[in-house]
Order: sequence, then C-alpha cells, then structure tokens
Amino acid sequence: MMYTFQEMIKKYGTRNNVKKTIERNEIYKLKNNIYSDKKYVNPIAVVSKKYQSGVITMDSAFYFYNLTDVIPQKVFLATNRNSNKINDETITQIFMTKDILEKGKIQVDINDNKVNMYDRERLLIELIRKRASIPFDYYKEIIENYRQISCELDMYKIEEYIALFKNEVNLFDILQREVF
Repeated sequence: MMYTFQEMIKKYGTRNNVKKTIERNEIYKLKNNIYSDKKYVNPIAVVSKKYQSGVITMDSAFYFYNLTDVIPQKVFLATNRNSNKINDETITQIFMTKDILEKGKIQVDINDNKVNMYDRERLLIELIRKRASIPFDYYKEIIENYRQISCELDMYKIEEYIALFKNEVNLFDILQREVF
C-alpha cells in the first residue's frame, strides 16, 4: 500500500514517528511525499499516487494492456493543460483540456493500488492521433494487437471519443482502414 505524507501523519501521528518507521524499514520512501510498505513498487502506481489528477496514457498504458512488449522508459501522464509542468525526467507529461482529459478515464488495479488510466478505446484514439510522432514499427505492432482484440472494443465509446476532436472524420477513416 502507498501513502502520501499526510496519510502517514494520520496513521503514525507525528513526523518523528514517521521517521522512525522509515528507519526500521517498516515503510519506504519512494519519492518526495510518497511512501510504501513495499520496497519496490510499479513506477506507474507511484506516479499515479503522486499526481492523482493525472491519467496514465500512451506507452505506459499500451504496455499495461499487453498491446506491446516494449517496456516504456518513462511513465506517460496526461494532465490538465493548466497544470504546472512536472520536472521529473522519469515522466513524460501530456497536456490536455479538462473535458478531453476526463473522457475514457478508468481506475485499474496495479499492485493493490488504484491507478487512473485510459481505457483501451481511448488509447486507440490517442494512438491514431499521435501516429506521426510514434516510430513506425512500434505503431504497427500496437495496431496489429488492436486488430486481434477489435471484437472486444466498444464502438460506441470509440465514436464518442472521436467526436471530441476536430478532425473526427479523418480519425474515423484511419480507424476503419487500419483496425476494423
């Protein structure tokens, strides 16, 4: 289980008690303001706990859903476009408007931690939108994996997500041509 510093204070009472539990290796400090009862925690879960209003997306989510076997070097996090820039070299921040940020957000369980992540349908739209900036082989691998699960995808959700973007006709054409 992971905790913020405020949650640690609630649980242990004082800063000194928190410090003692860390010294006894009962709790581990993972990042500034993030603690865990386990020494090693999935980086996606750590980032999600630290930036609770963000949503895990792109490479990190593709890997989580087994759409690729490429282990991401960074955690991809979508945030509100009015958010402060995150100065952490282990995170790739993607800015979005609030109405677009919330669509397709679900909670998944990673090592007993609730993590905000986009569903597979929303990720498909993001993949198509950003295809020009993704290496071709990587893009093709993910598209091929989407083809294999195409019967499991919810077309109503996909249509709803496509409608959020200005070039919806173009996105729909690409989707039809490459996935379905």
